[in-house]
This record gives sequence, C-alpha cells and structure tokens, in this order.
Amino acid sequence: MTEQATDHLSIKDTEWMSLALQLAERGRYTTSPNPRVGCVIVKNDNVIGEGWHQQAGGPHAEVHALRDAGDNAKGATAYVTLEPCSHHGRTPPCAEGLIKAGVARVVGAVRDPNPEVAGRGFQMLRDAGIKVTEACLPEQAYALNAGFMKRMTSGLPLVRLKLAMSLDGRTAMQSGESQWITGPEARRDVQRLRAQSCAVITGADSVIIDNPSMTVRADEAELNIPTELQRQPLRVIIDGSERVTSTAKIFAQPGDILIAGHTSRQQKIERSSALGKTDYWSGAKNEKTDLTALLKYLAAQQCNEVLVESGAQLAGAFIDAGLVDELVVYCAPTLLGSEARPLLSLPMSDMKQQIRWHWQDVRMVGNDVRLTLLPDLRPTLRSVKNTEQEGL
Repeated sequence: MTEQATDHLSIKDTEWMSLALQLAERGRYTTSPNPRVGCVIVKNDNVIGEGWHQQAGGPHAEVHALRDAGDNAKGATAYVTLEPCSHHGRTPPCAEGLIKAGVARVVGAVRDPNPEVAGRGFQMLRDAGIKVTEACLPEQAYALNAGFMKRMTSGLPLVRLKLAMSLDGRTAMQSGESQWITGPEARRDVQRLRAQSCAVITGADSVIIDNPSMTVRADEAELNIPTELQRQPLRVIIDGSERVTSTAKIFAQPGDILIAGHTSRQQKIERSSALGKTDYWSGAKNEKTDLTALLKYLAAQQCNEVLVESGAQLAGAFIDAGLVDELVVYCAPTLLGSEARPLLSLPMSDMKQQIRWHWQDVRMVGNDVRLTLLPDLRPTLRSVKNTEQEGL
C-alpha cells in the first residue's frame, strides 16, 4: 500500500485547506495566465504562514507562505491548493522551496495538469522524505481553476457565455436599442466576469450597434484591485466581413485587440490611440470564422477563461457548436414584446434538437436574477444538426 493511501485526511486538514482556498480566491482577477493558488503553513494547530499567488511572474503562494513562516516552517505541514511546481519557470520550483524549508508534510488539493508538473512536484517531495497527502477538497480546488485545468488538458479555454434578457426572452428592441435591460448591480457583476477572463469575445454587429468599450472598470466593479495588479483582458472582435472601422469606441480604450475573420486578407485598422496593439487572426470553416480554431489559438496565447458577450447570432453559433462550458443569463423584470430581438439564433424544427442545460446557480443581483447553467453533455440531447456548421 502506498504512502498516499495510508496517510488519511482529517477534519482539520479540510479546515486548513478551506483557508488556503480562500486565500487562492484573492487572486481570481490578477493571476492570469497562471492558476489561482493559496498556501497555508500550520504547526501545532496554529497558522504560522500564509500566502497566495498574486500575479504571473511574481512569487508563488508557497513562497509567500514560507516567507511568512520563516524558520518556524521546519517540521510544519503545508496546505497547497495546487500541486507545487517542480520546474524552473519565471520563478524557482516551489517543491524545492518546501524541501529546503524542512516541512514535514504537504497536503495538496489537486495535481497540476501542466505537463511540466503533472505529479512530479508531489514525487519530488516524497523523494525528499516529505509525507504527501493528495485530494483534499479537490472539487473546490478544480472549480477555482477550471479554465486553467481545461486549457492544460484539452488545449481549449473555458468558454463562458453571458446574456441579458427580458422576462419574455428578448435582448433588444427591433431597432437594436438595448441600453439598459438590466440594472446597475447586474452590470457591475458583468464587470467581474470580464475581470476574471483572459479574453472577451464579441461580434462585429455588437461593436457597430452598441459601440461598447468592453473594458474592465475596476472602480465600477468594486473589485478593490491594486493599480499595479489591474489588467485588461484581450478583446476579440469576430469580423469576417471587415465591417468594423477605427472610429469604434473599442479602439480608443486601453488594452490589446484581436480582430478575427475567415479570409486570408484582413484589412489593417489603424488604432485611434496608442493604448495597446491590434493583431489579426483568420481561420475558416465552411466559409465562416472557425470558432474552434479561434479558441485553440487563444489557448495557445495562454487564455484560460474566455467570456463571450455578443448578439444572438454569435451566441447561438457558440452553443450550436458545443463550445460553451457555462451559460450566465441575467433576467430583468421587464417585457420587450414580440417584435424585439430574441436571446439566441438557434434554428430548430423539432423537439429532438433541443439542447438541455443543468441549473448550477440562481440568485438575485439587485432587481435582476442571474441564472448560471452548465451544459448537459449527453449526446442524445444535443442538437442533431451537423456540428460541421459551427462557424460564423
């Protein structure tokens, strides 16, 4: 029987790991593209060190916690929400730091799926004579870094689709007027979704009709993020027909932009300010922008979580292609009428084409309701339409 199997978890272990997860949560908006990690060092039932990863390139959670504990870390137990790294990146291996500090035991939540780690960190600790216990609150730890986990295991980012609708399932008047359906609390909540995302995807129609900034406004979102840790997600505009012009408000905002299309030629749009850079990407499938290829490209650029904020056509294309991992719908207590625009463009003709979802969370946000749903992955309930038509 292995050491891992004989070293059982206690109630105390889960309590200390819960604290480590709370610390990791503090990095939700700042660690990208790195995972959110927390570490607690305990000795004689007292916390002697704690830390969390704050931003890529900076010290990891274990380093902060070991600095906090000092020489007292010798003989202690370290609780880490993700397997300590075993390789030299922008910082030295955290497993090596724990060994040098002389900790006696390490309790981990989940293994790091990064191929450069993938069990090697835990093995390095075991080889040094440190007792290692794995799988302490793994589901909570996995959920905190679902985007990072998915990118490392599938080569795709986690895709979160955000929509806002009236009680009768409408998103805008027939003219396109949509400001505002939801209240200020819901709009602040959306800011938080943007802030935790590595990229925000929208379509040309949304840029032309709504003229959005698509930026994170930390003060408005009440995130309380130090200025030096604030960042803007990459803003991706899907514009296959090259209709977006440089006069759009989005080009005058801070942060980088990627224009994605499906032709080999992309018209070069000059930025109206020097606040970032504009790049171009093209990939076609059935004469439309290949959404899967775009997501693979974003994952290669180290995007863990992608937020889609768009109109009915692009949102429907992502769902129909089976690319949405989480659906977030804000429902406002208002009616827009039968002539208003629908939530999604998903042409269906019979019941077997329906796409079912599972309720994950339902809560009030101001005077609106936020619905969070996960896809039902059972193939019998997926659309029978050929998913080759997944482009836009």
